[in-house]
Amino acid sequence: MPKTKPTPAQAQLHLQLYDLRREAKLRQARDWFMLNYFVDTADEANRLAPPGSLENAYVRMVTSYWDQACALLNYGLLHEELFFETCGEFFHVWERLKPVISTFRQRYRNPHSYAQLEKAAKRYEKWMERRAPGALTTIRQYMQQLRRPPATR
Repeated sequence: MPKTKPTPAQAQLHLQLYDLRREAKLRQARDWFMLNYFVDTADEANRLAPPGSLENAYVRMVTSYWDQACALLNYGLLHEELFFETCGEFFHVWERLKPVISTFRQRYRNPHSYAQLEKAAKRYEKWMERRAPGALTTIRQYMQQLRRPPATR
């Protein structure tokens, strides 16, 4: 498949998304999420980030930001190749949500919850496997290492 260049509008939107990621509160939320959000069950997720807590707000900020960004990608407003080449964080967020998403979708009776993030992550997996076979395995192994306390990594 021939590569297409991003349009100026796609490039501008891409830069705007990056700029939003630099907002202080979202940066705090992203930092907390990447260091702490390791759950295997919905109960663990609720213990780690109980409703009404700052941690819950962080989870919602990070996951909704990336779900919205992925919606822009999925609707063709962002250039997929450029997004995949420069925005791997969304995939890490999806990997952390994946163990609990079906429970959350059932609990809140919303089968579409974070569907945009999931759809983009599935395409990213295929894209990565074509571009760098085996890289996703390494990424997932690294993410498992991050689950351990810093002293044991």
